[in-house]
Amino acid sequence: MKRRACAVLVLSLLPAVSRAQETVDLATINRIKREAFQDSKVADLLFQLTDVNGPRLTGSPGFHAAAAWSVKTLKAWGLASARTEPWGTFGRGWWVSRFSARLREPAYASLNGVPQAWSGGTSGPVTALLSSAPLFTAAERKRHDDWDIPTLKDRIARYVSEERGKLRGMVVLINPPPEPEESEPSAAPRYDAAKLEEIALAPDPFPPPSYVYPLPGLPAEEKDRERLLNVVPDEVGEEYFVRWVRTRDALNAFLRDEGVVAVLTSEGRGSGVVFATDAGSWESDAPVPPPVIALPLEEYARLGRLVEKKVPTRVELDVEVHFDDTQPQGTNVLAEIPGGKKKGEVVMLGAHLDSWHGGTGATDNAAGCVIVLEAMRILKTLDLKMDRTVRLALWSGEEQGMFGSRGYVRQHFGDPVTQVTKPEHARLSAYFNVDNGAGRIRGVYLQDNDMVRPIFEAWLEPFKDLGAMTVSIADTGSTDHVSFDGVGLPGFQFIQDPLDYETRTHHSNLDVYDHAKRGDLMQASAILASFVYHAATRRDLIPRKPLPPPLPRSGGTPDNAGPQ
Repeated sequence: MKRRACAVLVLSLLPAVSRAQETVDLATINRIKREAFQDSKVADLLFQLTDVNGPRLTGSPGFHAAAAWSVKTLKAWGLASARTEPWGTFGRGWWVSRFSARLREPAYASLNGVPQAWSGGTSGPVTALLSSAPLFTAAERKRHDDWDIPTLKDRIARYVSEERGKLRGMVVLINPPPEPEESEPSAAPRYDAAKLEEIALAPDPFPPPSYVYPLPGLPAEEKDRERLLNVVPDEVGEEYFVRWVRTRDALNAFLRDEGVVAVLTSEGRGSGVVFATDAGSWESDAPVPPPVIALPLEEYARLGRLVEKKVPTRVELDVEVHFDDTQPQGTNVLAEIPGGKKKGEVVMLGAHLDSWHGGTGATDNAAGCVIVLEAMRILKTLDLKMDRTVRLALWSGEEQGMFGSRGYVRQHFGDPVTQVTKPEHARLSAYFNVDNGAGRIRGVYLQDNDMVRPIFEAWLEPFKDLGAMTVSIADTGSTDHVSFDGVGLPGFQFIQDPLDYETRTHHSNLDVYDHAKRGDLMQASAILASFVYHAATRRDLIPRKPLPPPLPRSGGTPDNAGPQ
């Protein structure tokens, strides 16, 4: 008994635990957990960002309202620095104010579609015959997920040649009728131990470093200099995505000039879900296609069968959309908790505020914004003393190409093309991003940074009983932490339970409040708040990887290369 009491006494005198020399403040973690679980605001935050201010397509009234609400809320919490900050030129805003679609002949049926972003509208209700003119055959579509530019140009040229003069006044099915498939499982899976062990393993072969890929929509000086790395071999030095958009613009111009009433399409996976993104371009000078409506797979397949069997088929559409060229500037939401003795150094946390428009953008990515906002609220409410300044960022334009975070990084930290850095580059400790759906955090990706493994393992240890323990060396991509990683800054993304994110809610009409679980958001907020706190109070900055090389010039010559 005495020996046990002595051991307890010794342990009680230790203010923290240490793993691999990394100090963890358990007393503060306990306070963070209590605030996150016993006085959580995640449900209210999610309600405001979805039911009230969703969807939030960049440049739309929904996005502007959500940004204004975020700034107002942050200021109400005592963050007087809350503001919107411009990052560059985005382009035209777009939103839907009225939509209905019906099958009128051979029998009445309501069609549950979603207009694709930056496509046009109708002049009131219109009724037209349905025609099938697929850009690709069913066999071709099944063989190819991504089409290279020369092949896509060839298909569009063939389409224009063969269909010219046939489609005026028609509603066109532009995809081949899908083959019947088994529905996706409706269950919302979580990672089991075996899957987490798989995620923790290094990929084989180990991937090369990823860079921020350029897309259109940024100021001209960026588009003129940036070059894509995954270029088509016979067109080295040109921007792949820009070429793809220009090719799509050519198709849209043909459809408009041909007098097509509307285009119907489907990228669904069954079970009545509609997946809708964009059919036109946000760039102000791009051609506006006729209305492009995404339908559920089952409804689209029915229409395809009717046309295939030569049954006269008429549909009625009423689509009212709005384009806005008066506010082309893109903006992010920023706010800070000032630091103490190292207030010139910064720890950042962020998520993208923009969404697609089929649902209310709950899992992509109001959930991430809620986790980030709640973590910031917890840190402020507890009045935790942190040496470094903590900065929140809610990005715009992520869905179009990480525009908001890329513009911010270029303005504040450095140029991913030349790798010329700015003074603030040396003062950022880390950026923590949340954008993998609404599932609980199960760990973190190291982003090919071996030096942070013992740090993150120590920080996750107090959350092991909440299911967060996996550290993966993987270099994950496709969201805003890549903008930081692209200029050699420590940018990280968390591993989250998938739930039904990839199968049902991601970019779909089911991306709504009901698919985000309150308990998962609470758990993730506590972990994020703890990570940010420990990064802000740690003696040293988070270790960094070497600075990436400059991106190649046109023709593959690096910016810093001499004569060959």
